Amino acid sequence: MSFDPEAVGATAARYLRFIRVEHTVFTLPMAYAAALLSGGVLDLWKALSIGLAVFGLRTAGMAWNNIADYPIDKLNPRTQGRMLVSGKITFREAYGVFLFGAAVFLLSAAALGPWPLLLSAPYLAVVLTYPYAKRLHCLPHLHLGAVYALVPLGASIAMHPYDLGEALAKTPWLLVAAAALWVAGFDVMYSKGDYEFDKAHRLGSIPACFGLRSADYASAAMLVASAALYVANYLASGMGPVGLVVTLFGAALEIGSAVLGARGDLGRGFNLNLAVGLVIPLGIFVGYLGI
Repeated sequence: MSFDPEAVGATAARYLRFIRVEHTVFTLPMAYAAALLSGGVLDLWKALSIGLAVFGLRTAGMAWNNIADYPIDKLNPRTQGRMLVSGKITFREAYGVFLFGAAVFLLSAAALGPWPLLLSAPYLAVVLTYPYAKRLHCLPHLHLGAVYALVPLGASIAMHPYDLGEALAKTPWLLVAAAALWVAGFDVMYSKGDYEFDKAHRLGSIPACFGLRSADYASAAMLVASAALYVANYLASGMGPVGLVVTLFGAALEIGSAVLGARGDLGRGFNLNLAVGLVIPLGIFVGYLGI
């Protein structure tokens, strides 16, 4: 069998698209921002291990989400183009990607230290139970927010891997809470696109359970609260004025996304939220440099 680089490249591209690797790229800055705020030494080895842990956990989570949601996704017109449903990824490949991601996460957790390794199983449990939340209750958005909150929390624990008490004491909890509300808020916004489908199939979400107007209020409340907490987190850190300006800009983007979502412009609102995930950590990086 000869080596075919084009075939290998095409396979890698399929897998990267399957796990939406761009979302991992948008997640990493928040992890590193939390690590810096938590104190300790963020050397190259630790930075690489944190990055691989985030990549592995997200890879496992995305693969499992596609596997668990397959019966739903094949019925939903919006998701029928997803790679597992369309046959571009087989179930065997999906399970392989899941096992690969889980292995990378567990090995990275072990490399970071004892507490990251001990907490790796609960972390996986929170992530892998998310797809079932909408089958059980009306607030799966909060579960997704909790999943994302694990990123800055995990980075803080990674900075103090031998003393959980110290890690929790130095965790930037305002940043953790802000991140959780941010993701939950824009997930409520995004779920408006599945309002009719979720109601018809008795799937839980704030729009399906309480109506579109309630979803607008809930999303706006979460996003505004998150924006305020991001600013409060920066102020509590006592860093410089330029970083504060960047943080305020990120908070304004988040509030703007809430306005777009309430107006029904879900695509632009969602994209604006992706920018928030880069701008808020950028403010922390700038402030950490003393600017």
